[in-house]
Amino acid sequence: MNRKKTSRLALNVTTVLLMLLCGLRLSAQTAITLEDALEIAEKNSPRIQTSRLSLTRSQELLNAQRAAMRSNFSLTATPFEHRSSRPFNATVGDFQRDNAISSSAALRVVQPIVASDATVTLMNTISHTNVWGDRYRPGGWEEYSDRYFQNRLTLSIDQPIFTYNRRRMQLQELEFALENSEVSHILQRLNLERQVTQSFFSVYQQQQRVDIARRAFESMQQNYEITKVKAEAGLSAEVELFQAELNLANSRSDYENSLVTLENTKDNFKILVGMSLYDDFMVLPDINIDTLSVDPGFAIDQALENRLELRQREIQIEESQFSMIRTMAQNEFRGSVNLSIGMQGNDPNFFNIYDDSYPTSSVSVRFDIPVFDWGENRARIRATEASMESVKISYQDEVNSIIQSVRQVYRNLNNLRNQIEIQRQSVVNAELTYKINLERYRNGDLTGMDLNRFQEQLSSAELSYTNALISYKLELLNLKIQTLYDFEEGKPITDFVFTTTDR
Repeated sequence: MNRKKTSRLALNVTTVLLMLLCGLRLSAQTAITLEDALEIAEKNSPRIQTSRLSLTRSQELLNAQRAAMRSNFSLTATPFEHRSSRPFNATVGDFQRDNAISSSAALRVVQPIVASDATVTLMNTISHTNVWGDRYRPGGWEEYSDRYFQNRLTLSIDQPIFTYNRRRMQLQELEFALENSEVSHILQRLNLERQVTQSFFSVYQQQQRVDIARRAFESMQQNYEITKVKAEAGLSAEVELFQAELNLANSRSDYENSLVTLENTKDNFKILVGMSLYDDFMVLPDINIDTLSVDPGFAIDQALENRLELRQREIQIEESQFSMIRTMAQNEFRGSVNLSIGMQGNDPNFFNIYDDSYPTSSVSVRFDIPVFDWGENRARIRATEASMESVKISYQDEVNSIIQSVRQVYRNLNNLRNQIEIQRQSVVNAELTYKINLERYRNGDLTGMDLNRFQEQLSSAELSYTNALISYKLELLNLKIQTLYDFEEGKPITDFVFTTTDR
């Protein structure tokens, strides 16, 4: 009997300590709503940070390409250059000696023309040269030296012909890359919203399990006290007290297990949203929902109009067309026209350079004509055509997948509406049943084992009802993601504004 009293005393002490620990833990927690969780994830989530960096990279590459389309100024300076050579003079059959020291500077302005893929270059070169050596004259070998300034100003244009505009295509590809990064960023945010919401409600479900397990534990504690009083008064068999002790121990174990599972679930949530693992919190969800009536035809129309995956497929089709143009141009007939005009002046006096200047000009036309490539280009074109066809098939497959997903979500919503009503009524019935049997247990008409079964039925009904509400909430979110239309607010999603870059 002393052993029993010691065991009961230890059980009571453990119960008190567990309740105190739970109270201290709850008092130090920070309350987080779903909106708070999404805001934290938007700032701290590693996936969103990576996606935002990819978006910034695409934007800066496009900015760089647009800057490259403007006038480019460059200055090349050669402050000192020495040349020494001994060329052979065929007239006298001997070598002569030449030396030169020079310095020069060249200012170049290059302007690409996006409309025609031409390049206009304005270049001015000024130099100063000292030369000396010996050369053969009719009277024999003599030393010579000379000093002069030279300035050369030229304006040239290089225009490709019979080929595609490479600059324009490169610019369009970078614009598509930026748009694709923006789409991927939006999809990442939507995916993060789904994951955070699911994890948020997982924490809430675990909190509910802890609360239900706590209430079951408290109820078992009360039942144990009642059974102990009855057993000590001889109004019930001692085996009932043993069963009550076992039920209480199992209830305490379930409560402790639920606390452990809750902490593990919260750690997963912290990693997902980017919180510190040492922060403690509790979630405060709003699961009071009004079931909605959704028109499946309207939902499908919104999905086909708004889904960004379809835009990604369209971009892939455009890019495959660019790939075809490049493939066809690998062995193409193409040419270029180059026109250059300018002015050159030379004089020993810098200020007299253009006293005896003369114009310079050049015109050239060049053609690259393929002759025979052993069928290489034809094979590459067929391979690219196969890739283009694959992208088009992928687009249609995406359309069918979107329609199928929306139809499935619509069916799930209707089914969950029914489940919510069923589970709500199950909770009412389970509460009433438990109250009736609790009174029977107190009157001695029901065993502790049977009462424990009714307690488990009530806990299961409460969890099922909570899970049905959460499932409906998550399915509404899934419908919003599938259609990019908020059926609760009755308007399309328009809150995805990019603030990291400027178009």
